[in-house]
Amino acid sequence: MSTLLTMAPLCIRMDDRDNVAIVANDGGLPAGTVFPSGLTLVDKVPQAHKVALVGIPEGGEVRRYNVPIGYALKAIPAGSWVHERLLKMPAARELTGLPIATVKPEPQPPLEGYTFEGYRNLDGSVGTRNILAITQTVQCVAGVTDFAVRRIKAELLPRFPNVDDVVALEHTYGCGVAIDAPDAIIPIRTLRNISLNPNFGGEVMVVSLGCEKLQPERLLPPGSFAIVDERNVADVGASEEAKLDVVCLQDDAHVGFMSMVESILRQAELHLERLNARRRETVPASELVVGVQCGGSDAFSGVTANPAVGYCTDLLVRAGATVMFSEVTEVRDGIDQLTSRATTPEVAEAMIREMAWYDAYLDKSRVDRSANTTPGNKKGGLSNIVEKAMGSIVKSGTSPISGVVAPGEKARQKGLLYAATPASDFICGTLQLAAGMNLHVFTTGRGTPYGLAEVPVIKVATRDDLARRWHDLMDINAGTIATGEKSIADVGWEMFHLMLDVASGRKKTWAEHWKLHNALVLFNPAPVT
Repeated sequence: MSTLLTMAPLCIRMDDRDNVAIVANDGGLPAGTVFPSGLTLVDKVPQAHKVALVGIPEGGEVRRYNVPIGYALKAIPAGSWVHERLLKMPAARELTGLPIATVKPEPQPPLEGYTFEGYRNLDGSVGTRNILAITQTVQCVAGVTDFAVRRIKAELLPRFPNVDDVVALEHTYGCGVAIDAPDAIIPIRTLRNISLNPNFGGEVMVVSLGCEKLQPERLLPPGSFAIVDERNVADVGASEEAKLDVVCLQDDAHVGFMSMVESILRQAELHLERLNARRRETVPASELVVGVQCGGSDAFSGVTANPAVGYCTDLLVRAGATVMFSEVTEVRDGIDQLTSRATTPEVAEAMIREMAWYDAYLDKSRVDRSANTTPGNKKGGLSNIVEKAMGSIVKSGTSPISGVVAPGEKARQKGLLYAATPASDFICGTLQLAAGMNLHVFTTGRGTPYGLAEVPVIKVATRDDLARRWHDLMDINAGTIATGEKSIADVGWEMFHLMLDVASGRKKTWAEHWKLHNALVLFNPAPVT
């Protein structure tokens, strides 16, 4: 039985100056419940929802994380359930007059001696998996490629035991768009950089239709990838260029559907042979490129799972690794917390530019930031995007923010980076893949079976109840922080060690076990034609 179900009434306050706290007990608490402090509930309050610790007057601030997350639309007595219908959301913080690179934390000692077993690539990157990825230039070829991939897995892959998987990089881009529009560079470079993800070993294989706007040479121009061929990898110069390996379905050589499929299989076999010759080797933990993200969030996200991820983020940065946090609309309301942690004014200004770009993008689409909070978020106790943002930001830990990665770009430095992406889980994951992540961490409170075929995804539950019910989907239970069984540091270290094991292939995540894979979705601000 859950510890939270049997424990005394418990509410969790994030800051001594907060005037609300969340109810921690499974199933919530009924009206009349008396807390050890003497506070008596006047309403039934669901788990993860807020209770007023003191009376809040009409128009008064409702504070959580010592931040005003809303203003009372009417007087709220102490012990009341505080939910979104009682709150007016604060206006967004202006992008002017922000603190710029003002926080200078004490340097932390390097975390040395930690390693994992990874696949070294010619471009200097390291993979955590050894996967053949088949890039597609246009959605029109997706059905043929999918058919071919199923045959490759059934007929070829068993002969190459050192290859983990074969994936088709399916997407909905490539034609029917203004391919020369300025913003078209975003989906094009996203797909290009995903094709060069470290987990694909430098093997670049493309399936094209032939008539599409996004021609293979535009997607992957000469010089954008290094050669990997039958010669010993050590004998191949990184400066050499590969000839793009393209199977074009409209080529005259193809007579019938099966001719197309056989052509894909023949080319795939050559890539599989080279990938199969690769072996893991010991590399430092600094070669990890970790993307962190949350989805299906609840009010526990900012109490348990995300702080544990933040602690682990600091460990990774101390080990010399790269960590990317993202989700523009989920951090926008804490922009002052981010710009103050920038290592330089230039990094702070880059974050501001990305936020301003998205503000304009949302305004153009006539969507405001309040659209982010989902019905599930609200059922999980998150009243609005301001409250959600405060819990989301803590995934970034306390390290200085050393760089910004624009949508679709590749991360080119170590440390803690802000990778600008929408908050949508699969678009964020797609863009972090393009940035070069080789390991993904995903926290959830409401629960989501999210996964990616291209990288291992470690799933972290915010609550005991979710971890118990979804025991074969969640890799880590951060709900033990709420019960007091473990500390944030305990779970952070557990996560760090699990990352090294997963990156080494010693352990598989549940998403890998069940092969739960979300589709790639390219962020496409270019107009449709």
